[in-house]
Amino acid sequence: MPNLEYPGFTGLSDQVLFRAASTTEPADKTKQQPRTVIIYGWGDGQAKHVAKYADGFQQLFPSANQIMVLSPISRAMWQSREQRAKNMAHVVRAAFPNEDVGTHDEGSVLIHMLSNTGAIFYTSTLHAYREAYNRPLPHRLVVLDSTPGTTEISLRTLPRLSHAMTLGTAAWFPWPFLVTQCLWATFLAANHLVERITGRDSAPLTALKTFQDPEMEEKSAKRLYLFSKDDQIILWSDIEEHIAMSREQGWQADGVIYEGSGHVRHMQMHPEKYWKNIQLAWIEGMAQKREP
Repeated sequence: MPNLEYPGFTGLSDQVLFRAASTTEPADKTKQQPRTVIIYGWGDGQAKHVAKYADGFQQLFPSANQIMVLSPISRAMWQSREQRAKNMAHVVRAAFPNEDVGTHDEGSVLIHMLSNTGAIFYTSTLHAYREAYNRPLPHRLVVLDSTPGTTEISLRTLPRLSHAMTLGTAAWFPWPFLVTQCLWATFLAANHLVERITGRDSAPLTALKTFQDPEMEEKSAKRLYLFSKDDQIILWSDIEEHIAMSREQGWQADGVIYEGSGHVRHMQMHPEKYWKNIQLAWIEGMAQKREP
């Protein structure tokens, strides 16, 4: 497949784009800017929409290179973990161009993922880095926007999950939105049955297990969860449970709840608060790194 093309970015593959820092000035030591920001878009999010987050990070951290990863739902669902990790090797090479693992400073990378599909490709990157260097991917902060949700398929969760799938694919079909949602609900239920029979983990469950594995995810990295009670796809209570579980398992995890914003809409509705929360979390993460 040809590399992606998007103004200001260089396509590294048909899924991964790179943009160099907007300034050649050295990073402000008082702000402790990251060297690289990696942004994982939501399911089927187009480059022009995901780039709005990249633009926000460019204003916040102009000395940071940027890697933007698009997250096709089809690849998240139907590619194997090994295939996804192979595709994410482009991210690893761009974020850590020097193959000397001793130069991979954990304080130099900020991760930002959106929705469960973005989380699937982030954790695929963790596998890619582990396969290349036999250690967890070094980073200082990971921001989880509207993720993670439950991996359970049930009568309670199926309407939300099928709604999420329909949002990205409704334009493909001539019939009403509800018909597409019913088709996705049927597919998800059937796929879940097959997974139970074969004993195979779903992609979201594989991602969640990876994210909670200290052999894959740095325990020294701070976690910032951004979510809302008005999210129609991811339940806020599921995210709060994940925050509590992360803390119990030894990660430093903080959550910020937004009012009135839906799924991956917090930045759009509350931009000032959104970027301030991320900036403060980065500063706190860097301060934690300096503690003895």
